[in-house]
Amino acid sequence: MIEEELPDDLENDLDDIEPVGDEAQLYEHFRVVVDKGQAMVRVDKYLFERIVNASRNRIQKAAEGGFVMANGKPVKSSYKVKPLDIITVMMDRPRYENEIIPEDIPLNIVYEDPYVMVVNKPAGLVVHPGHGNYHGTLVNALAWHLKDVPDYDANDPHVGLVHRIDKDTSGLLVIAKTPDAKTNLGLQFYNKTTKRKYRALVWGNVEKDEGTIVGNIARNPKDRMQMAVMSDPAMGKHAVTHYRVLERLGYVTLVECVLETGRTHQIRVHMKHIGHVLFNDERYGGHEILKGTHFSKYKQFVNNCFDTCPRQALHAMTLGFVHPVTGKEVFFTSELPDDMTQLIDKWRSYISNRDIE
Repeated sequence: MIEEELPDDLENDLDDIEPVGDEAQLYEHFRVVVDKGQAMVRVDKYLFERIVNASRNRIQKAAEGGFVMANGKPVKSSYKVKPLDIITVMMDRPRYENEIIPEDIPLNIVYEDPYVMVVNKPAGLVVHPGHGNYHGTLVNALAWHLKDVPDYDANDPHVGLVHRIDKDTSGLLVIAKTPDAKTNLGLQFYNKTTKRKYRALVWGNVEKDEGTIVGNIARNPKDRMQMAVMSDPAMGKHAVTHYRVLERLGYVTLVECVLETGRTHQIRVHMKHIGHVLFNDERYGGHEILKGTHFSKYKQFVNNCFDTCPRQALHAMTLGFVHPVTGKEVFFTSELPDDMTQLIDKWRSYISNRDIE
């Protein structure tokens, strides 16, 4: 049996049900190759016997959240392990290497009660420590804001962020202040019952007034910094994005995107897949002038637009879920941030003046 050294915090991670969101990426916390002579047994029982201090209930919750894998694919607790199966436990963050320190960073709090918080994240703010960003993140800000709440520990994976959005995407996020709230909300995201709408400005005139993009998403084998839609249906993770045109602005289009799933960079990748890269999305080529004229005046106008909104034009505008304690469905909406509002106004003015000419 080949097995990684067991991290000290794995048993605490196992019931951290935080489904993959628009930002999320899974990291391996535990790996084992099943012995050739292993009898078929349920995967929750198999892991229970191998992970120190982890209850079977925690392992089952992790499986419900999609974090227990067999040969790279999520499996339920009832899955029977077979000889030479590769069983992994994945988490949506790297193993903790640094303690999360409270930092006095301003928060735009849309809603707060003893169980949940909804915040409006500005573009440029990293959500979770990692990848060299161990300070100045939303999680550090939450640790400061909740430092006087006795039951909230920023280093406890049983509370905190339930989903994520990219650093340069603005918009709404829900935070669980209690373990029960996090488990409840995590399952809502996993079961796709939450309601999330985004606003995006994309390059080109989107042909259809509305549509649905279906395409498995995985790491781009040609560029590890990108995700991509896979042509092989056996590769990647199932992803569905619904879109609707809100306003046509000549060489760009304002669209509303509704997430049915929440994969890494999902909207950015799906819109590129149908030929409409997000405006000023540097990672996917949207920081180049992809549509329009060759006139220098037009190039100057677009460069001014890039300066006005110096990031991908994507905003998580609406968030709806069932409150984990009251059982009532709640909805929250955030206005477009100034950079996107000014960007859209610039394109409106450009089209208006062009039509007059």
